[in-house]
Amino acid sequence: MPANAARLLGKEGVKTVGDVIDLLPFRHEDRRQMQALAFQAGLLPTCHHVLITKTGNKFFGRAGVFEAVVRHATGLLGQQLTLKWWNMPFMSRVLAEGQELIVYGVIKDTKGRLSMAHPEYEIVKGGADDDAGQIHTGRITPIYRLKGAMTQKALRVAAWHVMQALPESFIEDLLPAPSEEGEFAGMSRSKALREVHFPSSMEKLEQARRYLALQEFYGYQLRVARRKRRVIESGGRRQAGTGELLRDFFNELPFQLTAAQQRCLDEIHRDMASGNPMNRLLHGDVGSGKTVVAFAAMLRAVESGRQAVLMAPTQILAEQHARNARKWLEPLGLRVALRTGSKREDGDGFELMRGKSSSAKPELVIGTHALLHDAELMHNTGIVVIDEQHKFGVAQRAKLIRKGDTPDVLVMTATPIPRTLTLTIYGDLEVSTIDQKPRDGVKIITKVRPKTKLKEAAKFLREQIEEGRQGYIVYALIDESEKLEAGAATKGHEEWSKLLAPCEVGLLHGRMSAEEKEEVMKRFRAGKLDALVSTTVIEVGIDVPNATVMFIHDAGRFGLAQLHQLRGRIGRGAHTSYCVLFVDDKDEENRQRLAIMEETSDGFQIAEEDLRRRGPGDVLGHAQSGQAPLLFGELLADTRLVRLARQLAERTLDEDPQLLRPALALFRDETVVAEKAQAMMQ
Repeated sequence: MPANAARLLGKEGVKTVGDVIDLLPFRHEDRRQMQALAFQAGLLPTCHHVLITKTGNKFFGRAGVFEAVVRHATGLLGQQLTLKWWNMPFMSRVLAEGQELIVYGVIKDTKGRLSMAHPEYEIVKGGADDDAGQIHTGRITPIYRLKGAMTQKALRVAAWHVMQALPESFIEDLLPAPSEEGEFAGMSRSKALREVHFPSSMEKLEQARRYLALQEFYGYQLRVARRKRRVIESGGRRQAGTGELLRDFFNELPFQLTAAQQRCLDEIHRDMASGNPMNRLLHGDVGSGKTVVAFAAMLRAVESGRQAVLMAPTQILAEQHARNARKWLEPLGLRVALRTGSKREDGDGFELMRGKSSSAKPELVIGTHALLHDAELMHNTGIVVIDEQHKFGVAQRAKLIRKGDTPDVLVMTATPIPRTLTLTIYGDLEVSTIDQKPRDGVKIITKVRPKTKLKEAAKFLREQIEEGRQGYIVYALIDESEKLEAGAATKGHEEWSKLLAPCEVGLLHGRMSAEEKEEVMKRFRAGKLDALVSTTVIEVGIDVPNATVMFIHDAGRFGLAQLHQLRGRIGRGAHTSYCVLFVDDKDEENRQRLAIMEETSDGFQIAEEDLRRRGPGDVLGHAQSGQAPLLFGELLADTRLVRLARQLAERTLDEDPQLLRPALALFRDETVVAEKAQAMMQ
């Protein structure tokens, strides 16, 4: 392998043979069908076997183009095609008259002249590439993601030589031996990797991708299943309680728990009473009533003589939880403390000075990540509740949990999580699902509209304001960006202040101080602001029943699950609510993608669609912190595949509890790829 090629590979992060193997194609092009009849202009690339009849460089000022005039190699047709490479004069030393090529690209017709710009090509006669075989064309061809100056062709040649010369024993299998029958019969990691790099058929490619996904999910399942078993083995404390506080709590509530809430609470209380540490996920749709269930779980810890802690990702959400806790729980004689980056209040709502604390410790502590740095408020912790847990990193959650004496852990989220993700990413947790709303709820009408309809939207919002309602106007960015074509909240605030004048329009975004954000929300809740221009900082923790309108600009920039979360800020009162998703006038792709938001308000259905369309990234948030990104994340939508991986992992741990197999790093030796690959090619 030439030194220059090795250097360019290094810029792609490819230094070992294992790196070549792991640098999987992100897509493939089917170049098997040769178009032998004629050259024809079109929108799709085509593949041709051609003979070069003429070559030459042409210059236009500083710019230049190398051209190779070709005809079909059969010689049956006299039709000509001009291949063009702009600003690549060195091509004159690569291609010459009389050579036969396989070319692949899009043919364009310019005033009757047919041309193909920067085609993929392979010299099949009379050239230095003869020994490579048909690597680039005439086959299902791999396309790699490139970061440096390495070309697709050079990387493909390197991958071809590595995969051809690689001994079968070099690639170790992760999975237990596959069945002799079924979908993966006869498949191995080695065979799958060869098929993914250079497929023999589209069917074999799909089988190989699914096999590699299975082994990737299996590695992930091994980790989460072992983690789950270790939690059980660590030992906990039984928390049963008398039930008196819970009875008083339920008697004070102005509503009854739904059957789904009661079922989830029973599951939580059963875990807490078991003597094993609870490690449970509570999830449900917007407005399904997770907070009440969490407070009831916290009361069980208090009844058992221990403290309860709730951590939220933002000050706004922490303060909302504190308001609800004080409204519902202080009448029961309990003290609720609040600790955020800018606030430290004891259970009586008084500000605490640093270094001082009241003699009586609060039974319930609510706060942000600031709790991680406050040892005075927390003591004898019986349960840790982590809200919107995907907003936190793994290390933050672990640090909070370590502050307790093997506390029970309840993590919850208002983002409904597809079943496959609860098995994979959250596989070390037991799962409780609130799949029922407390009531039918207020209807939310959602529409996708072009940006040009802003004046009509402003008129509609003004009418709602005149009826006493309020509205949110959401932007993706705080300030305008030259790199991103998206509206910004700061400029949007100026525009909407003019459009809605003399109505009062507020501004809220993440760069404001905690005090500024608190003051804005206080005014909005009090009805002193008619509309609020904001970024996604309002995604969680905002509960203003009087807000009935939400406009979301550049809605195509958001995932479906996030849009559903934002929409959940309205429809919380007694009035019909309206959500308008604005997209570019000609953005038909996003109009179709967002159509599901018009069709349903079912968060679970929307989350499944989001996973299918965009992969797990949006749903996972920081859940994968500390883990390598999933290479085959789009296949997480395949429940059967994920279940199979879980079954294999459980079986492996049952048969060998001490087993620790690295999942995706079997080939990480420090042998430079230039050395190994060069030895293989000789």
